[in-house]
Amino acid sequence: MKNIWISEAFKGVVPNDYQGKVGWRSPSNIALVKYWGKKGKQLPQNPSISFTLSECRTETFVEYEKADRFGFSFFFEGKENPAFGAKIEKFLHDNQVYFPFINQLHLKVESRNSFPHSSGIASSASSMSAFVMCLLELERSLSLSKGRPIDMDLRKASYFSRLASGSAARSVFPKMALWGKTEAYEGSSDEYAVSLSEYIHPVFKTYHDSILIVSGETKSVSSRAGHALMEENPYASARYTQANENIKNLLASLKSGDLDTFINITESEALQLHALMMCSNPSFILMKPNTLSILNEIRAFRNETQIPLCFTLDAGPNVHLLYPESEAEKVEHFIKENLASYCVDNKWIADYVGDGPKKLL
Repeated sequence: MKNIWISEAFKGVVPNDYQGKVGWRSPSNIALVKYWGKKGKQLPQNPSISFTLSECRTETFVEYEKADRFGFSFFFEGKENPAFGAKIEKFLHDNQVYFPFINQLHLKVESRNSFPHSSGIASSASSMSAFVMCLLELERSLSLSKGRPIDMDLRKASYFSRLASGSAARSVFPKMALWGKTEAYEGSSDEYAVSLSEYIHPVFKTYHDSILIVSGETKSVSSRAGHALMEENPYASARYTQANENIKNLLASLKSGDLDTFINITESEALQLHALMMCSNPSFILMKPNTLSILNEIRAFRNETQIPLCFTLDAGPNVHLLYPESEAEKVEHFIKENLASYCVDNKWIADYVGDGPKKLL
């Protein structure tokens, strides 16, 4: 895997007049079968499946110019952010064999989110995949300047996004993605995600995800720390076995349009994720009282109306309410009447399954 994405175009010197700006927008994603626990170099302990979102996204712009040595600055929502910039610098340093041209460039990176950062919506997935798309756009531009045009390869984008942030591997594909090797899907890999957009039943291609913002505060424990705690979690082995079984069954339901199985697996996975956090050492609780109130309201509403809505949670307190487009009017009325009061300032995000990254410049 190491050498197939090293371009021959970058063995020479970057032209002295080389400068410009690129921009990409990339979405977050919400995992249905969760990735929690990793091995090796950013590889998953179990496969995961996610919806690609539309409205929760990161826009990233990279200004570049020829320089005597590598230079870098990072701005998040208009303010310099050395801490997050350091993560991107480390990623570039660790992978400079693939992108040797960066040693002859100064990069100014500007990024902004459409949703609260570090609150349980996968901001690293959208931000890192957006940056990788910009980096590959730089590669394409340089290659074109040397008369060697190359196409954008989403498998390659997923591979490098994974190295930057595991869940980012899934954000480069439209509709739905699978990341992690499983016998249940030919062509799946731990190294990169694969698209499920042509595999899934039409009902899932227009699914809605209404995100109920219980808290906009930064999480008390980072996802990176949570993954590390799985190494000593007494239930880790059973969890990975269960996740593989859930992958197989969820894939079958996604293909057939079986919403009952989809709901059962999705909600079970969400609760397992938070149970694993609560039984790690040290343990931590990311759900809030209002999170539990919302989950109870959702189940009561489903039992009363037979509308096939369900919930999932990421590593945070906010609730993702999933439902078919055909039920959108009824569910959104339910949100406004019953659930919004549990949210910070009645805030919720009307999101839905999206088409993946988009070039801005």
